[in-house]
Amino acid sequence: MSDDNSSVQLCEDISRKSLQLNQHLEKMTEQMENVSVKLSWMAYDMVVLRTSPDLAESFKRLENEFLKCKAVICGPTDGQDQKCQPATERT
Repeated sequence: MSDDNSSVQLCEDISRKSLQLNQHLEKMTEQMENVSVKLSWMAYDMVVLRTSPDLAESFKRLENEFLKCKAVICGPTDGQDQKCQPATERT
């Protein structure tokens, strides 16, 4: 009888470990699929940026306008990163 109990326990342990392994593998597969999707979107964005010069120029103009607005709101930064506070609040 003791052998039957130990063999049943062993089978249950193997079954439980197998189930856990399957769950871990499924989770890892899902994570890799998510990484693959993100990588595909990054590659797509890169191709679009490189093949559309108008888009790259738009980004540069947008960045320049942002920097102008930031300079007006935060005041001159003298090349150093300062916490952005409206110029009227700083003394």
